[in-house]
Order: sequence, then C-alpha cells, then structure tokens
Amino acid sequence: MEEALVLARAQFGLNIAFHILFPTLTIALAWFLLGFRIQYQRTRDPALLLTYKLWTKVFALTFAMGVVTGIVMSFQFGTNWPGFMKHVGAIAGPLLGYEVLTAFFLEATFLGVMLFGMNRVPDWLHITATALVALGTSLSAFWILALNSWMQTPTGHIFADGQWIAGSWIDVIFNPSFPYRFFHMMLASGLTASFVIAGLSSWRLLKAPKDTSARKTLRAGIVVAAILAPIQAFVGDQHGLNTLKHQPAKVAAMEALWHTEKGAPLVLFAIPNQKTRTNDYAIELPYGAALILTHDKHGELKGLNEFGDDIPPVAPVFFAFRAMVGLGVLMLALAWFGVWMSRRERVVPRWLLWTFAGFTFSGWIATLCGWIVTEMGRQPWLVQGILRTSQAVGEITGAQLGASITLYVLTYIGMFIAYMIVLTHLAGEGAGNLPPDPVAAAMPVARAAE
Repeated sequence: MEEALVLARAQFGLNIAFHILFPTLTIALAWFLLGFRIQYQRTRDPALLLTYKLWTKVFALTFAMGVVTGIVMSFQFGTNWPGFMKHVGAIAGPLLGYEVLTAFFLEATFLGVMLFGMNRVPDWLHITATALVALGTSLSAFWILALNSWMQTPTGHIFADGQWIAGSWIDVIFNPSFPYRFFHMMLASGLTASFVIAGLSSWRLLKAPKDTSARKTLRAGIVVAAILAPIQAFVGDQHGLNTLKHQPAKVAAMEALWHTEKGAPLVLFAIPNQKTRTNDYAIELPYGAALILTHDKHGELKGLNEFGDDIPPVAPVFFAFRAMVGLGVLMLALAWFGVWMSRRERVVPRWLLWTFAGFTFSGWIATLCGWIVTEMGRQPWLVQGILRTSQAVGEITGAQLGASITLYVLTYIGMFIAYMIVLTHLAGEGAGNLPPDPVAAAMPVARAAE
C-alpha cells in the first residue's frame, strides 16, 4: 500500500506538472492576442497582423497540448485516486463540470473562428471571438482554482450520506484562499506569457535584427512583465499571510521552522533535516521570518513541532519556495532593466537579447516551484483536515504504476521535444516569414483607389 501511494503520487505529480505548463501560458497569451488584434484593427499595421498570426499559431499549439495532457490527468481520478471522488466527488465533480460547460466549450467554440475566420467573418465578430477565447481561458482557471483552493482551505461543506457535499456553493467556491490563489495564478500566467513572448522575440532578433514585428513583441513582453512583477510580489505576500492563517504547517515548512518561537529568523539557506528536525548549514537573518510574516520582529510563529507527524516533506517545500522567490526577483529586475534599456537605446544589445532568450521559460520554472509548495505543502492531506492522501489511493499495484509511469515519462518527453522544436522553429522564422494575408495586402490598394 505504501509503495502504491508513493508511486501514485509521483505519477499524478508528473502529470499535473507537465499539464500546468500549457494552461499557464495560454491563459495570458490569449489576452495578448486580443491586444494584438485590437491594435491591428486600429492601425492596420501589417507588422501587427503578422504578429497576431504568428502568436495565434503558438497559442493553438499550446492549447492542444493542454487539452491532451488535461484529459490524461482527469482519468487518474478514477484509476489511481477513487477515494477522492468517493469522499468529495459531490463537490469536485460539479466544479470540474462547470469548468467544461462554461469555459472549455466557450474556448473550443470560438477558437475555430479565431484561428480560421479572420477573412470569413466581419472584423467585429473576429475580435469578439478572440475576446471570448481569452475569457474562456480565464474562466477555466477560475473553476480549477476554486476546486484547488477548496482542497486547501475547505469551507461550505457538510457531511451527509457518507460523503462531503456542498452546504453553500458560494462558500465552497469563494473559500478563504481562493481570491489570493486566483490572482496569484493569473499574474503568474501573465509573467509566463510575457517572458515567453520577450524571449522568443529576442531569439528572432538575434537572427534578424531588423524584424519589425519581433521588436514590437519584445517591447510588449518586457513592458507587461515590468508592470505585473511588482504586483505579483504584493499579491504573493498577501497570499503568504493568508496561508499562515489557514495552513500554518505549510508556512512552517516553507521557512524550515521546526520549533515555535518568537522573533524567528529568516532562513536564507539551509539543508532541512527532517529526521533530527534541525537545519544543517543554516544561514539566517535574525528576526526576518517574524518581521515578514507577522510584521513584528518579536511576533510568534508556530513551528512544525506543533503538528506532530502531520507535516509535509520539508526540504522540497523549503527549496521550491526559495527558487520561486529568487527567480521572481530576477524576472522583476530583468524586466525593469529591459524597459530602461529599450527606452535608452534604439537597438537592444545582443547580450540583453541573449539574456531574455535564456529567461524564455523562467515563468514555467517559477510556476512549477509554486505548485510544489502548494501541493506538497498540504501533505499529508488531500483535502485539508477532511481527507488524507492515503485514504484516496486506489487498489492498484506498484508494478502497474511503475509501468504506467515509465510510459508517461517516455510519452511526455517525446511530446515536449516535439513542442519545443515547433515552438523554436516558429520563433526562428518570425512573423515576417509567414504567408501574407491577401485581404490585408489588398487593403492599401483599395484605399488608394478610393
């Protein structure tokens, strides 16, 4: 049973880690597309049209990857985690159903119009379709994060007929951590898309420095990242304070705080030792954790000793949190510096283009670190205080799980390599090499004739 639990967790962790990459990008990329489309409608700049068409291809590719990996992940609720639906399916099922009915169908319906209807429908309808696709991606995030937040901070539920059901859907959906988690994720998506756009545009400019479309998208990505990064820092801080209130064990693991104390130091670096419940090779900032989390340098913080054996694996949570914060600081600094340099210099230096290209997928890495903190920091609970992870695992053997994990790993490696090859090919070719739009090309001639 213990082996099956570990392998089932590893398999689901692999699936959700791979899946989350693609919605994280498409949620905000859809809004970028809407901005590009509206700008083109307003200016009729051919560079903006080519830009819109290029990034629509990137969106379609990424959306397809998200759909495929999401379907695979949903199957595991029945195969590996039947106890989850048995105990809380009356809450999880409708929330997942709302996501399909209100978000996925909306995206799927208007995605075709957005992709293929530009020359077949009126401009206002095409813009509306693009807007509805963007709305659909955000609605999808809304429902998924409502469920995930409820699993972290459950409210509005009652126990009846041997399972947990919704006593108040308003309380279930708008549970205590949902607003913080939703806005934190939306901003993370915005930063992810911004750096992907800036990074791939930089990759193009390294090959073709005079590419007008790439210069425009580089600027757009940098500016949006510079705006969102400090907002994300503020929202992340508020999210942390909310987590301290509702999930103190998670915060204690994030800080590797083993014992309750006043004026707790901020552990800058250490190797948490869960066996001895100490930190090896610790570098600490006196009063730092107390000051950040309680806004009082003498404030008291609960240590992991307060929770007995119901504590998460500390080292992964501790290191993932620091990687997320550290990468966020670097992204903020790079975005601000990029804005300053792009205003100061007419041509962005090649070394800065290489730096942005290197940070193309920094948002993905930060997001994965954040999800490690969120999901592993909740253990040993699947639904905090209601359902333990060990109670939800199905009767499946370690050999079966080992075989399926191997198959998943090989499949996902192949899918990811193919995705990256297509993505970098599109970026390397750039918007300037896309086939010209016949309607747009004829438009200046028609206007001249008038």
